[in-house]
Amino acid sequence: MKKIGVEQGLSMVADYLSGQGFSVEILGGDLRSNASKCESFDAIVTSDLNTDMMGFSETSTNVPVINASGLTPEEIKKAIEQRTTK
Repeated sequence: MKKIGVEQGLSMVADYLSGQGFSVEILGGDLRSNASKCESFDAIVTSDLNTDMMGFSETSTNVPVINASGLTPEEIKKAIEQRTTK
């Protein structure tokens, strides 16, 4: 089962992914100070605003970061499946 970190405020996405069999954890606070925690996820879903503010990218976290802005929960699931290999 893939473990997905979902930014606080994206509860619709978290609920959908959980219903699709993913292990979902809501992420809150300053994610940069918790980079080691982020490494435990197979992917992280965040909003466009916080992707820029947090400065996350695949190269800095080694975990795919999915920008949820403008995507449906189904599209986010597809992106997770395409970008994870575990």
